[in-house]
Amino acid sequence: MPQLPAPDYPAEVRERLAADTAEVIARYPDSRSALLPLLHLTQSEEGYVSRTGIRFCAEVLGLTTAEVTAVATFYTMYRRKPSGDYQVGVCTNTLCAVMGGDAIFDELKEHLGVGNNETTPDGKVTLEHIECNAACDFAPVVMVNWEFFDNQTPQSAKALVDDLLADRPVEPTRGAPLCTYKETARILAGFPDEREGAVEATGGAGPASLIGLRLFRGEAPQQGGRVVAPRGEAPHDAPMPGSRHLSSHDAPQETSASDPDHPAGPAAEEGE
Repeated sequence: MPQLPAPDYPAEVRERLAADTAEVIARYPDSRSALLPLLHLTQSEEGYVSRTGIRFCAEVLGLTTAEVTAVATFYTMYRRKPSGDYQVGVCTNTLCAVMGGDAIFDELKEHLGVGNNETTPDGKVTLEHIECNAACDFAPVVMVNWEFFDNQTPQSAKALVDDLLADRPVEPTRGAPLCTYKETARILAGFPDEREGAVEATGGAGPASLIGLRLFRGEAPQQGGRVVAPRGEAPHDAPMPGSRHLSSHDAPQETSASDPDHPAGPAAEEGE
């Protein structure tokens, strides 16, 4: 049975989107380049990329709906079905998983009564497992509408979603204040972030990641830890005064000491 044509937006919605669309397209020398932000723009209208949104993007950019659909289905940040006001993503990549991410995800599924990419009946929370978001220093990490909630446990994650469901204020560990998924989509479309404090918000990598940058710049590490030296040179094992391991994730001993069955000595030079 052939699929019926996608419905159009109401006149007032289309008029509003048309003005925003003209602003987005004007940023690019080729209008086709505006497709990604326009998909975010339509997502800010309905909370997902609907058939109506795909039709709209195709019409304003002179593309086929098949071309637009191919892009919308390729990127995971575009939703293809109605979703919650808050996208709760649990990182289940390697480090977050071994630090407890899998346990957090399993407990949230049971706590919320939903599966992966499913939404609570009230339409507030969509749960999903996500790929690495480059926050391994703070594992395990939960993200809500792409804002960070670091060093989570099953208990803290359940308290977090309970606050979201109850409309209680929720403050990310770092970064900008939390907003709804539709508001996030409009910001990703390239429009100003009007949240109070968003411009002044700060956040970034933790010490375990930044130590490499500091060493490259010739700066002394702010905290202790073993630094691997080039072959033939002694490793820098001595910690700085008053320092500690970079994080609780660091092994407290060298491999040869912590795993006597698999000692790891210095690599032999060729010809030895």
